[in-house]
Amino acid sequence: MTAKDKAKELVEKMLGDNNHYLNQNIEIDKLIAKQSALICVDEVLENAKKFLTYNPFMMNTDYWQEVKQEINKI
Repeated sequence: MTAKDKAKELVEKMLGDNNHYLNQNIEIDKLIAKQSALICVDEVLENAKKFLTYNPFMMNTDYWQEVKQEINKI
């Protein structure tokens, strides 16, 4: 999956099916969804740092940095 596809998937998951019920403003809901997706990616990257000390080939942090960039473009 490309970083762009993963970014879109994460934001859509955070937006959920009931997006219009949160704030009755889809733009605010999208902003919250983006912020939530960014928090998730930051958690992945933070955990990757822990695992990289044991196995530097275990996680592709460049991919997740690119996902963050793509989320910010949405």
